[in-house]
Amino acid sequence: MYVDGTVRESQRRLTIRNPYTGSVVGSAASDSPEDVATAIASVSSYDHTLTAERRSRILRSAADELARRREEFARRIAEEAGTCVKEAGLEVDRACGNLVVASEEAMRIHGEALRITARGKDKVAMTIYEPVGVVCAITPFNRPLNQVVVKVGPAIAANNGVVVKPSEKTPLTAIAFAELLVACGLPRNMMAVVTGDPREIGDPLVTSPAIDMVTFTGSVETGERIMAKVGLKKVTMELGGNDPLIVLADANLAQAAALAAAGAFATAGQSCRGVKRILVAAEVADRFVALLTDEAQKLKLGDIFDPATDIGTLIDEEAARRVERRCAAAVRDGAILVFGGQRAGAAMAPAVLDHVSPESEIVVRETFGPVAPVLRVRDVESAIAVSNSTAYGLQAGVVTRNFEDFVRIAKGLRVGAVNLMEGPQFDSPHIPFGGVKKSGIGREGIRYAVREMSVVKTVVVPW
Repeated sequence: MYVDGTVRESQRRLTIRNPYTGSVVGSAASDSPEDVATAIASVSSYDHTLTAERRSRILRSAADELARRREEFARRIAEEAGTCVKEAGLEVDRACGNLVVASEEAMRIHGEALRITARGKDKVAMTIYEPVGVVCAITPFNRPLNQVVVKVGPAIAANNGVVVKPSEKTPLTAIAFAELLVACGLPRNMMAVVTGDPREIGDPLVTSPAIDMVTFTGSVETGERIMAKVGLKKVTMELGGNDPLIVLADANLAQAAALAAAGAFATAGQSCRGVKRILVAAEVADRFVALLTDEAQKLKLGDIFDPATDIGTLIDEEAARRVERRCAAAVRDGAILVFGGQRAGAAMAPAVLDHVSPESEIVVRETFGPVAPVLRVRDVESAIAVSNSTAYGLQAGVVTRNFEDFVRIAKGLRVGAVNLMEGPQFDSPHIPFGGVKKSGIGREGIRYAVREMSVVKTVVVPW
């Protein structure tokens, strides 16, 4: 693990393999509950005295250093996650952007002054945002750098200590990023990284009385288990989605197909805000499917270290088998496999499915894989009804030229964000990100995460 600015060796190790080659790319400690307690104690000793200006400079320096080491971090991501280096480089770029915004937000944590009268006396009440304390950040495998940055960046900006638990499948990038932060001036006891089996160290992390907040990104099932255990702590839960792209009859179909392909196939479909369902007006569905198939055919699979490769592997072979099974089940339910879907180990060719039933498992549950399921809908009302029919409510995209129809959809959907002329995959560090229903609790996005990771103190003085 990484604690007090040092990688500590352990006799128990996690072996990290590249999903594309199967070769060993590194190892990390398999921490015990006692190791977790050591890490938490170290971070709990941080005294929160780092000034906003200093925190801002550290985060900006980290962004600059990460940009300088872009190729190194991109290759590290590819090695442990199976992401192709082209996409891994884009992940590094996103992480740099988030760090820059976190640097700016560290200087903008402002409360407000309220002029009040109480029992005949004039007073001013001032609200002050203070750090919540120690944040436990639990991150998934699909973006082993940026998922860490979007939690650690705001935690540092808000002047919190932070204990990171990355996925046991992709811990190496998180450790390298922690080392980078310390090299850029972060106090050694402000951040620790623990690695290991979540079944062994998950409970000691989230139930520790020294942890003041848990921010988690991952599955609904794990999120619900955490919620049952954390007690009276602040929480942010980003639990994935089943995000629709709605394509109405008046849409620019070429644009819609490009958005659908980008959202469904990026990161081999392993994105919580990726396109998981494509709801297309029935009268234009044939033309749309043909265009989407053309987009899928352009994508290159193969060597993830080749800069020309567009799609890497899934995180492991079992994940790819799960997607393969769901594709086969959708076909049994009446869908047509128009293109792709072949699996080789952990790699899977992008699949285009048409006439998918809204009741098929592939669209009822969150499917983490390079699949573009097309569901044909009659009108705006049926698009809204199908969109709302699952347990998730993260983001949605709409392609239409009719603004009134878009407003009807935006009002009718139970989701965290609706994007016009963009897919559900649209993101920006400046806007809130999060969902409703089983997609989670609270909001990420740098400014909003800073507020989530703070507590409000009110100070009242005579006026």
